[in-house]
Amino acid sequence: MHVRLHAARALALVALAGCAGSGPFGGLRGPATSAEAAPGAVACPPAVPGTTRCLAGVDSLGAYYLIAVPASWNGRLVLHAHGGPELGPPSAARAAEDLTRWAITVRAGYAWAGSTFRQGGVAVRAAAEDTERLRGIFLRHVATPARTILHGQSWGAGVAVKAAEMFTESTVGEQPYDAVLLTSGVLAGGTRSYDFRTDLRVVYQYLCNNHPRPDEPGYPLNFGLPAGAGMTPPQLAARVNECLALDKPAAQRTPEQQAKVEAVERVIRIPAGSIQSHLSWGTFHFRDVTSQRTGGASPFGNVGARYTGSADDAALNAGVQRYRADPVAYQRFAADTDPTGHIPVPVLSVKWIDDPTAFVELDAYFRSVMEAGGSGPRLVQTFTTRGTHSYISDPTYPALLAELLRWVEQGVKPTPASVAAACTPFEAPFGAGCSFAPGYTPPALESRVPARERP
Repeated sequence: MHVRLHAARALALVALAGCAGSGPFGGLRGPATSAEAAPGAVACPPAVPGTTRCLAGVDSLGAYYLIAVPASWNGRLVLHAHGGPELGPPSAARAAEDLTRWAITVRAGYAWAGSTFRQGGVAVRAAAEDTERLRGIFLRHVATPARTILHGQSWGAGVAVKAAEMFTESTVGEQPYDAVLLTSGVLAGGTRSYDFRTDLRVVYQYLCNNHPRPDEPGYPLNFGLPAGAGMTPPQLAARVNECLALDKPAAQRTPEQQAKVEAVERVIRIPAGSIQSHLSWGTFHFRDVTSQRTGGASPFGNVGARYTGSADDAALNAGVQRYRADPVAYQRFAADTDPTGHIPVPVLSVKWIDDPTAFVELDAYFRSVMEAGGSGPRLVQTFTTRGTHSYISDPTYPALLAELLRWVEQGVKPTPASVAAACTPFEAPFGAGCSFAPGYTPPALESRVPARERP
């Protein structure tokens, strides 16, 4: 199934070899238009096979992109939406980093295309548009793939979900994506996926009282930072280490520091090694949201949330600062970031069970949204016992792609057990690393993140 050169693949290879730019563009009415310039040949990152053809460019709205087509292309395109999001301006280096991380895709025979997105920050619909625009560039200037799989990683999984909802046969004039692959996804939308970072901000401030310090101007913590504040990530890290000594082993922290670290671990339910990164996101990404996306108001709140796990929960709940999400900001942020559950094509996801960045409980919420939106039968979720948030293992991803394509092309819907079985043969060419847990079911999101009032 994986190596057979069918007619569609042969036609795609002919288009790639001799007719770049002459393939049909279809009835595309989305962001990808005929005005997009052709990409240029560039050197590929060392991680992909040396026979790979790489093309790069900048689209009409300023997003950098990179395309890789292996010499033995199987005729399928993986259109990648990256994680993050980055807060700075886009750069070509980000696309090269993404292709390097996902070189397994090219090694397994797929073409790969990834956009840096036109802007930094938490702008999901704009990133979805940039991803769809890149699909159009590939169709017009490279080849017509037999299948297109939309792949979203981490925050990019939310981008992929939004793209799959926005761009369909009815809106684009053709079926743009045959299937969606979501890996390590932040899948509960902005209005729920970031609740625990609001909780972290208020619990950290209750314990440490240095972000902001008592002698600095105060501000609502659910805004992140004030728009004009000059704090940098290293300066934030220094403050966190003053209080929690995260830069030291637990044995070298003072008893007070270790007690506070353990309080955060129990109440927020994240490991010590993730506190700094989540606090940074709750500082700088929150500022991006409130100052750039939601009209200067905060969509984040914690009214009604009850925190448990500390040495004195009554004192903690009485002492933390409370914020009510602004209704207009909340609705605006939801429209940009929250899934609707209306995806017309097969969706397959994978999540490391102990992922400290994108909890498995987010997947439970996403399933409920897909079911409510009528797309539940088109979703299959899988989980692994080993991995990291950024990458699980080399054989994991080819196995997922193969099972997803079998679903699309043969009508055989995968199960967690079939995905686990499909992974093993990929260990021979790509190394050990299969660890699917077919029987695992994630708990509800509110079992980990306290429920709260919502606008």
